[in-house]
Amino acid sequence: MMGAMAFERPVVADLAKALERRPSLLQVLVGPRQVGKTTAAAQMEKRLGWPSHSASADAPLPHPPEWIETQWRLARATAAATKRRVLLVLDEIQKVRGWSEVVKRLWDEELRLGGKVRPLLLGSSALLVQKGLTESLAGRFFLHRCTHWSWPECREAFGWPLERWLYFGGYPGAAPFADDEPAWKRYVTDSLIETVIARDVLQMQTVTKPALLRHLFALAAGYPSQILSYTKMLGQLQDAGNTVTLAGYLRLLETAFLASGLELYTKGQVRKRGSSPKLILWNNALINAPSTRTFAQANADGAWWGRLVENAVGAHLLNGLHGPQWSINYWRANGDEVDFVVAHGARAWAVEVKSGRGGKPAGMAAFRKRYPKAKAWLVGATGIPLPEFFTRPASDWFGDA
Repeated sequence: MMGAMAFERPVVADLAKALERRPSLLQVLVGPRQVGKTTAAAQMEKRLGWPSHSASADAPLPHPPEWIETQWRLARATAAATKRRVLLVLDEIQKVRGWSEVVKRLWDEELRLGGKVRPLLLGSSALLVQKGLTESLAGRFFLHRCTHWSWPECREAFGWPLERWLYFGGYPGAAPFADDEPAWKRYVTDSLIETVIARDVLQMQTVTKPALLRHLFALAAGYPSQILSYTKMLGQLQDAGNTVTLAGYLRLLETAFLASGLELYTKGQVRKRGSSPKLILWNNALINAPSTRTFAQANADGAWWGRLVENAVGAHLLNGLHGPQWSINYWRANGDEVDFVVAHGARAWAVEVKSGRGGKPAGMAAFRKRYPKAKAWLVGATGIPLPEFFTRPASDWFGDA
């Protein structure tokens, strides 16, 4: 068992290669908190062997735009003193007001003057980072993603079998607490979940009902991989406002890599806004840390364990299939249901998770009757073995074959 700091994720080599490439582009790394973005940047510094300057904007109050300019000038001073390229790492960049306009000006200036500062921007809010990139930095950046840790990564770094990852999820910083479950639950709840909600969502977005957003996350964690209508959610949440508010808050949770509400698949039609979402948590730790169930209790409860397996499949898809060319949905009609529908362009795949729990309607035949060109994957007991499915990148399952 090597530990999180010694383990090097594939994104490290990708970043180092990208920074050596010419012509130079801004390199941007976006992903959840506590999955190793800062560690990856430090490992990449060692790979490159360049002088570097690092700073983080993760503060209780937002930094002004001049903060970026100050850090950039410090990096330029290092470049002048060493006469070498310098790596400038700016962490939680989305927290600086007007960050993209300042970075654009400084980067264009760097290129115009033949400067040696090479920036790496890190961010933990997909919405705010990508908004700044598309509004001000179009054509100037290359986006990398640092996702929640997969099972093969946790197996290599911590020696975890699949069942352990399905319960404890993929947060490397929490892994040392896994043998002390009460401590693990407190760490994930206080240091991860609450920090993300407080700093990456509430501090950065206009949220008129912060208590509702927290309650919505708790509801999602209690109903993983289940389809809940917004009306039913309203009945379970206090001060719930309306369905539009709930849908908006669920999208905010998604931009912070916490929870998503998958939409109903309806090929060739405009999707119905507000259709009942299927709740998927991006990391199974987000389900089990707030829960009162222990690992042993969760593993012994067939129905609950089936939910964890199905959620992990959905999370594997969300973490692995990026960009507007991919869509991940579910399908349900007349009592028939398919767990996930993955679409890429005109192609579609139905994914059914066979986790061993009973009482679940078999909807694959009905789906393929309606969409005869769709391909199908069975994952689990009677299909692709779970270890094999989670070992391979999600995109491997949705090629031309």
